[in-house]
Amino acid sequence: MSVPTDPISTADPAASSSSSQRYTRRRRVPPIVWPLIALVLIFIILGFSVDPQHRMSSFISVVDNAAPVMLLALGMTLVIATGGIDLSVGAIMALSGMVAAMLITQRGWPVPLAVSAALTAGALAGAWNGFLVAVVRIPPLVATLVLMYAGRGVAMLLSQGQHVRVNSAWFDFIGGGFLLGLPFSIWIVIATLVAITLLTRRTAIGLFIESVGDNPIAARYAGVNAVGVKFSVYVVSGLCSAMAGLIAASDIREADANLIGLYKELDAILAVVIGGTSLAGGRFSLVGSIIGALIVQAVTTTILTRGVLPEMTQVVKAVVVIAVALLQSAPFVRMVASPFRGRAGATSRGSAP
Repeated sequence: MSVPTDPISTADPAASSSSSQRYTRRRRVPPIVWPLIALVLIFIILGFSVDPQHRMSSFISVVDNAAPVMLLALGMTLVIATGGIDLSVGAIMALSGMVAAMLITQRGWPVPLAVSAALTAGALAGAWNGFLVAVVRIPPLVATLVLMYAGRGVAMLLSQGQHVRVNSAWFDFIGGGFLLGLPFSIWIVIATLVAITLLTRRTAIGLFIESVGDNPIAARYAGVNAVGVKFSVYVVSGLCSAMAGLIAASDIREADANLIGLYKELDAILAVVIGGTSLAGGRFSLVGSIIGALIVQAVTTTILTRGVLPEMTQVVKAVVVIAVALLQSAPFVRMVASPFRGRAGATSRGSAP
């Protein structure tokens, strides 16, 4: 009579180790989980900071106020996925908002035409960045830094340094209107997210973006048009920035070249990093960037409602970013978990017969 053997004890050690590694990788927490947990915790803190009767309106207000940053983060995600960076998104916001405001107020253009012109201005600004980065091969940090200053300067020249007030109910609806019970700006974000997701996940474009960001040399040898891919993502980033500028200008009912989009490029980069997209390029997460943008805005709102000094906003944002980034770092997680794994292993060996 044969004695049944234990498949684990008789297995090859190398095969057992490989199986263990596969099991560990299978059990690894998806990177998007940590930003989602952070967002839930921040929303819980925010919920205790406001009147229970106004909690839902406060949450909707956070999402509404985060709409410009979410749009910037969507475009920035694609740019960063190719190994680039776009520091001009705030300036493009100011420029696009100013174009729409001046065409409506001073030229009497209908709102749809003025909005189309503003979006075109944003796309052209993104195309300029793409030309410098993809064709001329200027480093993205330098190329977009040029438009960061020039774009806001052009907006100030158009308005001669003045605020341009817009009195149009249709224009006000972009940033202040409601559709089916939700702010219209949220619907703009949803439509943009769906469009970019379908474009990058239902076609080969997403794979091209990841390949260019991960290994541009290998992508070129594989037949990927790296120049076209890089150029395209900057155009998309310009369009997203233009939409964000329209929402910001509509929200305050005027175009201000000095304040609209100021420092928003930093919030967009923070949102992308929090969402799990690597600054080195490669794989990206659009939903993660949306969550990151909500975290950035929720932190700001929570600070204001808790009575903390506004000057602490940037410090708290930095702490949140560091915490989420560390939780997403596999080496850091292994370093923290290694003592507990050692104790668990010693306990299991001591209790073995």
